[in-house]
Amino acid sequence: MDIQQKIDFDRIRHAIEYIDENFREQPSLNEVAAHVNLSPYHFQRMFTEWSGVSPKQFVQYMSVEYAKRILRESKTTLSDAVCAVGLSGMGRLHDLFVKIEGMTPGEYKNGGESLTINYNFTDSPFGTTLAASTPKGVCYIAFVENETDALNVLKGKFPHAVYANTTDRIQQDALLVFTKDRPALNEIKLHIKGTTFQMKVWEALLKIPMGNLATYGDIARSIENPKANRAVGTAVGQNPIAFLIPCHRVIQSTGAFGGYMWGPSRKKAMIGWESAQVKRKL
Repeated sequence: MDIQQKIDFDRIRHAIEYIDENFREQPSLNEVAAHVNLSPYHFQRMFTEWSGVSPKQFVQYMSVEYAKRILRESKTTLSDAVCAVGLSGMGRLHDLFVKIEGMTPGEYKNGGESLTINYNFTDSPFGTTLAASTPKGVCYIAFVENETDALNVLKGKFPHAVYANTTDRIQQDALLVFTKDRPALNEIKLHIKGTTFQMKVWEALLKIPMGNLATYGDIARSIENPKANRAVGTAVGQNPIAFLIPCHRVIQSTGAFGGYMWGPSRKKAMIGWESAQVKRKL
């Protein structure tokens, strides 16, 4: 991400923080633009290019009423919701069918020994990302503030792997999830390691339709472990594949957005951006 792109994203992030803090007053275009030190015209153009909708529409999508409506819709279990819409898309179901392929016990034990991991840094609507893949699939996606630190985190997860700074087709296909008009994608495989419980939670996250939200309790019930809210929260926080496994769609039962590994402001931006994309297709 170049300097200007970073400045623009920071302004968008600050605008969303302002909207989230002041939605009850329904701030005007002029108020939000002034908060990020831009003219209303320049801010309107920048924001619309980023989200696909106007700042006024985005205020509506980010409101608490939106979160409450989604929560009312999610009183049924996630499994019920998936059965209701099927896997045919319809613009609401996550437009990827992702098959999770866990590591073998040997690969898990030896820290990725004999694995070759390709990685690359690229831009997204939410900042720089680090995407990594093995020949079996995507093994890591994270949002990045410092590239050196981010790469060290990845290498800490697979300390004995061989790393190559290169982009492959697996990464390219996976990162198409950040585009506004997503083409039809082939099945994307994930090559991730985790406990049986974590895998169940991550699979449940994949069933949350784009533009919808679920609570930790919803996830716990969907994996038939309704008292495991706290454990679900821990597993959600350990998700190794940002955005593609949509842990950002999980909020608290009160309607509060809650924390996020890569920053609560980024989480709010993702929820609003996805809502805007769904609304745009209706």
